[in-house]
Amino acid sequence: MFHVYLLKCRETKDFYIGYTNDLKRRLTEHNAAKSGFTKGRKWELVYCESYLSNLDARDREQKLKQYGKSLAMLKRRIKHSVE
Repeated sequence: MFHVYLLKCRETKDFYIGYTNDLKRRLTEHNAAKSGFTKGRKWELVYCESYLSNLDARDREQKLKQYGKSLAMLKRRIKHSVE
């Protein structure tokens, strides 16, 4: 299983979009300062999508990272989770 996820920084309310095949391990790495952009901050998982196909997950991650309509629509769908 492959996962596309959205993290929210607890302090700054910044967002991070990522992709992994092990969500629990990846969230632990983000919070343990083992990842470049997310280093030094505490993150919480606010959304996750799971895919059987690696390519489908990577395509979705790229669409969300373009910060266009895809991300805006997702944030509207989960507005109470990202506040």
